[in-house]
Amino acid sequence: MRNISQFLSSELVKINLQSKDKKSAIKELSGLFETKQIIKDKNQYIADVLKREEEVSTELDNGVAIPHAKSAAVIKPAVAIGISRNGIDFSGEGRLSYVIFLIAIPQNANDTHISILSNLTSHLLETDCIQKIKGAKTEQEVVDIFSKEIEEEHQTRKGGRFLIGVTGCTVGVAHTYLAQKALEKAANEIGVTIKVETNGSIGIENSPTKEEIEHAEGIIIASDRETDMERFAGKRVINTSAKKGIDEPKELIMQILDKKAPIYKHNQKKTVTHFEESDTESQHKSLYKVLMSGVSYMIPFVVIGGLLIAISLAIGGEPTPNGLVIPEGSFWNKISAVGSTGFTLMIPILAGYIASAIGDRAALAPGMIGGWIANNGSFYNSTAGTGFIGAIIAGLLVGYFVKWLKHFKYPEAIQPLVPIMLIPITASLFIAFIFIFIIGMPISSLMTALNAMLQRLSTGSLIILGIVVGLMQGFDMGGPFGKVAFMFSVGLIAEGQPQFMGAQACAIPVAPLGMALATFLDRKHRLFQSEETANGKAALAMGLVGISEGAIPFAASDPFTVIPANMIGSAVSCTMGFLFGITDTVAHGGPIVLLLGAVNKPLIGLLCMMAGASVTALICLTLKKYKYSKVEKSYN
Repeated sequence: MRNISQFLSSELVKINLQSKDKKSAIKELSGLFETKQIIKDKNQYIADVLKREEEVSTELDNGVAIPHAKSAAVIKPAVAIGISRNGIDFSGEGRLSYVIFLIAIPQNANDTHISILSNLTSHLLETDCIQKIKGAKTEQEVVDIFSKEIEEEHQTRKGGRFLIGVTGCTVGVAHTYLAQKALEKAANEIGVTIKVETNGSIGIENSPTKEEIEHAEGIIIASDRETDMERFAGKRVINTSAKKGIDEPKELIMQILDKKAPIYKHNQKKTVTHFEESDTESQHKSLYKVLMSGVSYMIPFVVIGGLLIAISLAIGGEPTPNGLVIPEGSFWNKISAVGSTGFTLMIPILAGYIASAIGDRAALAPGMIGGWIANNGSFYNSTAGTGFIGAIIAGLLVGYFVKWLKHFKYPEAIQPLVPIMLIPITASLFIAFIFIFIIGMPISSLMTALNAMLQRLSTGSLIILGIVVGLMQGFDMGGPFGKVAFMFSVGLIAEGQPQFMGAQACAIPVAPLGMALATFLDRKHRLFQSEETANGKAALAMGLVGISEGAIPFAASDPFTVIPANMIGSAVSCTMGFLFGITDTVAHGGPIVLLLGAVNKPLIGLLCMMAGASVTALICLTLKKYKYSKVEKSYN
């Protein structure tokens, strides 16, 4: 992996910054880049760095700030270091940063960006290193401090004892390299040599050779990601989490040196030591990774489908008694059809890649087939499919079924056909049977019962009706529960009762708008992954035109947090719609129907939608903070 000394020189160090504020400090250090011809447009680079700072402050808790940006104004990657004797407030919250690392990254240098930041962050967490830099008297002394740190990090220790480490975390950035640094530092103190392979977001780096594996006394796997274990057969192996690698590196190393770690045999179950997490915690993390695998592949389909339909409705849609309709044969009708294709495929894609994450490639096709069947109620005589919830069920069932099938020993003559024919066909028939003959009938009966329930409630309390319709709408975001409520409201428009559609129109956009608002409020990006934050912008666009499916990726990746938040927010919005007497003569929802003149009280309708979205966002953030608070404390 590239280290920071390759991008740093004494000409890029300033030990007495004159700047008093963040913008001036960035400008002052950018001048060093300009002098060394690191950047070609100083103003553009500064603008890009400040834009990055607006997203979330790069100030760390130990008196350090690392402003950075990928910019078209950068010619080659570099790092400038500035030392402020009085401190500069980078966060805007009164905390002072005394050491400023300004990082210049070319627009297309993804791997370089992550390498520099990861390597730099690992050094910044060393208190001694920062204190040495703050006390440096000359620019060259700062460079020498880093050079010495890196030399000590990679030098070969005497004694001849050699270990191998493997680190990786779910996201693949910070904790991957923190675990690497912790293991290397502990090995240095004990007096042994260790080579650590990192499985980060830019891929696998620093992999050991076959000869190094043979020479190693043992292997320490401190990773939350899947690892190629076959190469370690016959070696002493500890298999634990990245967190243990950060917190207990010396204990892990001594476990190997004292020959207390078990010998790994290929095809055995995961190596277990007293450093392992509990089965419950391990299973929870494994399930999360499986769901995120499916969600990451599904997101592009949601974005493509949602945004194309949203644009088509906004520009080419016309209000009719049957809803917001794009005229047949028009240009925007064709664009909408392309978007509908994306929405049609997103559920099978979700199911397929969840199954694949569990059962590998052989599970992909039956998982997609299961997702298609789950989302198409015609297979089991239901008016609506099971939506993304059915896709998750199908993916998990297929994945574990395929994993079970792979344990059998098949005759050598048919082994080549097992992964491409026998397992996919068997798994496809298995999931089809499950949905058509076991799950299908109860689903069909449930849809009928829900419709009958709404019929009975329609003559009773508006508050109870609003809560029920809102909960149904928020539960599956365009899935079978929401569709039952929607078709019930559409049917009442023809009977001259548009207030039901009016209330539901307020609830329809709550889930995507609420998730968009939640990602925006998560300014430090601690609760949502970067991919989810980007998807929040797409969810906002979908919510504005009443496409509730924009929230599905969030619900699929964290259902026990997002779904309750969506349900409560939608119930609030729908109940308010009933109480305020909102009516809607168009079978559609979201802010777009307010602009079409189909709603009798547009401003109040907008207030109902905003209230529900705010409730959803706040509940989601509260639940996520509660859920991750213990994890964050354990890392701090």
